[in-house]
Amino acid sequence: MSEDKSPRHAAERRAAEVSEAQIAVHWPEEDYFPPPAQFIAQANLTDPRIFERFSLEHFPECYKEFADLLDWYKYWETTLDASNPPFWRWFVGGRINACHNCVDRHLARNRNKTAIHFVPEPENETVHHLTYQELFVRVNELAACLRDAFGLNAGDRVTLHMPMVAELPITMLACARLGVIHSQVFSGFSGKACADRIVDSESRLLITMDAYWRGGELLDHKEKEDIAATEAASAGHPVERVLIWQRYPGKYSSGAALARGRDVIVNEVLADFRGKRVEPAPMPAEAPLFLMYTSGTTGRPKGCQHSTGGYLSYVAWTSKYIQDIHPEDVYWCMADIGWITGHSYIVYGPLALAASSVVYEGLPTWPDAGRPWRIAESLGVNIFHTSPTAIRALRRNGPDEPAKYNYHFKHMTTVGEPIEPEVWKWYYSTVGKGEAVIVDTWWQTENGGFLCSTVPGIHAMKPGSAGPGIPGIHPVIYDDDNKEVPMGSGKAGNICIRNPWPGVLQTVWKDPDRYVQQYYARYCKNSDSKDWRDWPYMAGDGAMQAADGYFRILGRIDDVINVAGHRLGTKEIESAALLVPDVAEAAVVPVADQVKGKVPDLYVSLKPGVEASPKIASKVAASVVSQIGAIARPHRVVIVPDMPKTRSGKIMRRVLAAISNKQEPGDVSTLANPEVVEKIKKQAGGQD
Repeated sequence: MSEDKSPRHAAERRAAEVSEAQIAVHWPEEDYFPPPAQFIAQANLTDPRIFERFSLEHFPECYKEFADLLDWYKYWETTLDASNPPFWRWFVGGRINACHNCVDRHLARNRNKTAIHFVPEPENETVHHLTYQELFVRVNELAACLRDAFGLNAGDRVTLHMPMVAELPITMLACARLGVIHSQVFSGFSGKACADRIVDSESRLLITMDAYWRGGELLDHKEKEDIAATEAASAGHPVERVLIWQRYPGKYSSGAALARGRDVIVNEVLADFRGKRVEPAPMPAEAPLFLMYTSGTTGRPKGCQHSTGGYLSYVAWTSKYIQDIHPEDVYWCMADIGWITGHSYIVYGPLALAASSVVYEGLPTWPDAGRPWRIAESLGVNIFHTSPTAIRALRRNGPDEPAKYNYHFKHMTTVGEPIEPEVWKWYYSTVGKGEAVIVDTWWQTENGGFLCSTVPGIHAMKPGSAGPGIPGIHPVIYDDDNKEVPMGSGKAGNICIRNPWPGVLQTVWKDPDRYVQQYYARYCKNSDSKDWRDWPYMAGDGAMQAADGYFRILGRIDDVINVAGHRLGTKEIESAALLVPDVAEAAVVPVADQVKGKVPDLYVSLKPGVEASPKIASKVAASVVSQIGAIARPHRVVIVPDMPKTRSGKIMRRVLAAISNKQEPGDVSTLANPEVVEKIKKQAGGQD
């Protein structure tokens, strides 16, 4: 088979062989947008000398400024213990309680101020304004219940599988009050996915809700918990109890029967604890606060373990100075608390600053694309925080809706994935009405809080760029040969962080080796070194740094697909497909999507003698949803005669990705079965 060397085919081959990150490098740099003068006038941080105070020369003691935002029972003795790299210990010797810092300490001045605005999805239901006093009462009563009725103690684990309701932050804070480690699982995940996390964390209780609203439908959530409890028990770790909040107190809204001896209605048990008070447990600063599971490059999810003192100080500081939250602000982060953004920037960060935080139950486009702007208008929201996926959906479904409503944002955030410049400009001009500053933040579940962002009262904005490292964060880009990529070179590489920071995960739960291998081994300069400088953190994202120091994030460098800001491991999806008896092989590749950014295309080959059919494709899709959840539903299930493979038997996902994205697959002459590529192209082309 001779290779076509024509210029046209050479260009096609280069396009297919160049990574997404390298293609993105050729995007033109955008013009700057200065922050509005009225924003700077009230901003929490406008002094550019902050970057000098947080230079590496002043590391790690500079982070005292973060910790000093909090109340401590006992001041720390060591800011950073780096004696066992890369297992960093922050504010060692200090004693602190996250719940006290988010609730109790605000009562003296802000007792009757709204802590949480709970907005139900049905517009005919009343918004619930939960004051800091009410939050204090409800958190105390639940903490007493968890301790006295169910025997929970500091260090125990509890899995939460809860939707976006006020009871979720109440439950998180009650756990934190006791020193109990909570592990919240995104409500859209299946019972099986929840069970996997119960088993890995060895949780004693599962706390959930009977039902919740989504897209105009009251979804039965309790039925998932029956699966979760059954699956966890079959895996050798039965939960002691399943605690069920009622979406409508006094009424059970699920069709699933209560399991005698296992299921408990929280609302009923709480009646025995009315008026009870529990002193917050003074926890060691390095004690785990929560586990947040994230998909990795293998099938088993990673339990990212976050500390109490380091994490809370990091999200409090970034909320105050990057989000510019003041106590008088009404702040709405439209993420889900099931993800790290919700933990850091709906619950712990804003509440540590005595802000009013909005919790919205449903879809942002339900019943129409004007819903977010009606909520913002009615509550006086002045800080708005959402993802590019949501922005794209709102732009598509209601491009002119924001102009119809009388709301005014001073600050807007985008998070979860890079935002296209044209979408950014609509967000700025139409949603923000040209009045708001935008921070385009970059960080990950493992990081606790923002890593790269403009400081809104200091830097100009640039569409498509996340900005520089925030104060105290010192990014560097390495190439595949472990050499630094020069700033402004126009070359992409792997973005890393030179130094530890208080918000970074402590370890992967029960898997320290995986923690080291995943985040530090790749660019470690000396594995025997006790010097933190030899242990840069590898984020796993590709990036480039412009001459002005701003970073552009270019996507994952591993095989995690970022769907609407949610990181899904391809191995999890492929494993779910292989549960269908007829499937022999499965391969997942990312496909560009106008709204979600990326969606998964799932290719499967069948066992000999099995005929391809739409029924099998439906079974495969259903298996993925059952095992992981609707967020992982394949864009398409393409049944192919065989996978494109190297001579060693490796599936060439690059070829499949090119086909799914309607690109030329490049040179396939080195494949063991090059003839199958044209067959796959025909199969995929017929299933658009």
